[in-house]
Amino acid sequence: MILGLLFWFLPEGGVVEGMLRIPPLQFMIVFLLFLVGHGVSAAKWWNLLDRGFPAGVALRAHFAGLAANLCLPGVAGGDAVRAGIAWRAAGDGAKVTAGSAADRLIDLVALATLCIAGAAALAAWGGGDSGLPVLPAALLMVFCVGAVFLFAPVAQFICRRFPRLPGHGAVLKLALSFDTLARRPLLLAGTLLVSLAVQAGFLTLAYWLAKSVGVSVPWLAWAFAWSLAKIIAVLPVSLGGLGVREASLAALLTPLGADAAQVVAAGLAWQAVLFLTGGLGALVLALTGGGLLEPAVEPGE
Repeated sequence: MILGLLFWFLPEGGVVEGMLRIPPLQFMIVFLLFLVGHGVSAAKWWNLLDRGFPAGVALRAHFAGLAANLCLPGVAGGDAVRAGIAWRAAGDGAKVTAGSAADRLIDLVALATLCIAGAAALAAWGGGDSGLPVLPAALLMVFCVGAVFLFAPVAQFICRRFPRLPGHGAVLKLALSFDTLARRPLLLAGTLLVSLAVQAGFLTLAYWLAKSVGVSVPWLAWAFAWSLAKIIAVLPVSLGGLGVREASLAALLTPLGADAAQVVAAGLAWQAVLFLTGGLGALVLALTGGGLLEPAVEPGE
């Protein structure tokens, strides 16, 4: 629906023409580098789960989650698919749930950091206040950090106060897993650094596509807008953020001098990369489905 509205208000020819400006070789390079980035992301998530199952399962689970994003709203569906496969392989549902949730929250903190840093650098470059809306990113950062470190004490307090609540035992196990993560700040900090590198790489690849389309804004402006648009696209209102990311990018970059049709064209080109990756993930899932559901490995085996 959102994508349809974009085509209603923007010149369709301008969007299509912009996408056709991208050389096929460049698109394939972006796609291959995007796959590498997601390989690193899968390793980051696997490490956060203490590598409790084979690396191949982690990689396939990650790409299965990307495939799920093609047909489920937001990113929560893909995260659930990925965590479900890891749960079966690791045999510790609470640990997988806490680690997967922390991984997603850390990615959001990385995006918020890039958004705020881009806006701050633009302000310093211009010698004043950029006037860019960074408050949502700042609030998100506070929420995500608070969720990782405060979930355990809050959940434990609620369970002590209301011991007869349904799922009492499961909540306590989940709280213990979050508490274990919160007591490993070096692991969390290292995960954040990897996430920052991956997200910065992704936004640079998207910027490369945008430059070919004709978008003429500084990299810092793109870093701010792309990061904030990706945060907004996490909301479960579209498939894989389709339409939401493009509309947000256009709204954020048009005041900075970008052409809305070109921004949408660049966003759709990036969306094509996402869909192609999800399709590859679906193919991997279909070809190796039996290997995805490996039973938990017992100690000593």
